[in-house]
Amino acid sequence: MNSPQPVAPHGSSEDGVEWSAAARSRSANNSSRSFDDIRSSLGAFEWVTFAYLAWLNSMLALFHRNVAHSAQYFVVHCWIALGIICITWAAARSRNRVLRFARDWYPLPLYIFFFEELGGLVHAIFPGWFDGWLIRFDFNLAGVHPSVWLARFSNPALNDFMQFAYMTYFLYLVILPAILYAQKDQIAFWNVMVSTAVANYTVYFIAVLFPIESPYHALAAMNTTPLSGGYFTAAIELVERFGRVHGGAFPSAHVAGSMVAMLASWRYRRWLFWVCLPFFVSMCVSTVYGRYHYIADVLAGIVVGALGFAVSSWLMERKGALAEIAE
Repeated sequence: MNSPQPVAPHGSSEDGVEWSAAARSRSANNSSRSFDDIRSSLGAFEWVTFAYLAWLNSMLALFHRNVAHSAQYFVVHCWIALGIICITWAAARSRNRVLRFARDWYPLPLYIFFFEELGGLVHAIFPGWFDGWLIRFDFNLAGVHPSVWLARFSNPALNDFMQFAYMTYFLYLVILPAILYAQKDQIAFWNVMVSTAVANYTVYFIAVLFPIESPYHALAAMNTTPLSGGYFTAAIELVERFGRVHGGAFPSAHVAGSMVAMLASWRYRRWLFWVCLPFFVSMCVSTVYGRYHYIADVLAGIVVGALGFAVSSWLMERKGALAEIAE
């Protein structure tokens, strides 16, 4: 007669092992699902920005002795990355219009922040200024120092117009994206945003590798004619008083960002290109007239802007370039 087989009591170690394994499996699945949700909420703009942040923090790790408060910069960059993940993930799971608006437009203040922090990072690698190279380039190209030569035409009306033209850069950042956003042209909107990001981050990257302080500083002894004007001159002086960055002049971020806007306007809204073209040309002149940049800065800005638009157009054709959002 067969003896009865022992039966494991309820709550035995075998059940515990099975439950533990199942719990681990569920935890792993949940973690994997959460990671996939985060990844799908990120688009090309976020990956480009993460790449730039990674470069910044790698540079800070290597050259932290050359940067005052390098640890604070490092931590702030980590918080920015975390904030981007939080806002994109939350917006992807929500239909809240305010949250989605913030998710789509947060890039604009980010560009300004990264530019402003260049004032503390521009000498992370090289301690001096390389303006001599560009001063010689401009002189060999034009036969004069352009900002000094242009001062002979100085008068309040022209000065004010030049400062107005210089300020139109901020409109280029907004006008076309706003039109595309209002018309729900998502692919075109994000192509403009990613193009601007690539162009600006390239400018900031070069600015650290090749520190340039601008004719305003380097040619101060020669630029003695005051550029007095009216309301626009007063407005730009106020902006410069609180936001001027000593360094980061090469390539011109103004020209690079505006070049992106011009190329994108030509592709997506041709009529806007023709409206903006005279102001774009005036803005390029104003950067030299106002002693913000050398001609070399302007030429490099045009190249970087065109490169940013080309790279973004390629990126936007890749899988995952557009973030997923809740329907």
